[in-house]
Amino acid sequence: MGKRYYETMFVVRTDIPEEERNALAEKVRGWIEGQLEGEVEEFTRWGIRKLAYRTQKGKFTEGDYTYIIYKADPEKVNQLDDLFKVNQEIFRFQTIRREDLEKKVRKTQKESKIMVEEPETSEEI
Repeated sequence: MGKRYYETMFVVRTDIPEEERNALAEKVRGWIEGQLEGEVEEFTRWGIRKLAYRTQKGKFTEGDYTYIIYKADPEKVNQLDDLFKVNQEIFRFQTIRREDLEKKVRKTQKESKIMVEEPETSEEI
C-alpha cells in the first residue's frame, strides 16, 4: 500500500518556554520524516490561541497550535499518536486522513497522462 495524505494538529501547553515549544514542534516534524518515513508537505505554526473551553481540570485556557500535512504509510501513522500520548507537553492532538488531497493528486496525474494532439496544418501554396 502506498503513502497517503494525513493532517495532524496538536496543541502544546503554554506554560513552557517558547524555545521548548518550537523544539517540540520540530521534534514532531523529525519524527514524521524519520520514524514514519513520511514527506511533510505543509508545516504551519499557528502560535498561541485561546481554547474554546478550559481543559484538564480548568488548568489551560490557551494553547500553542501546530498544523502539519504529510504523506506517510498508513501502518505507521499510529506511531505518531503514541508519541503524543507519551509526551506530557502535548495535551490535545488529532490526525485525520485527507482523501480530498489524494483525489486531487490522482486527478492531476490522470490529466497529465492524457495527451492532447495538435492538429496538423498543411501549408498549401
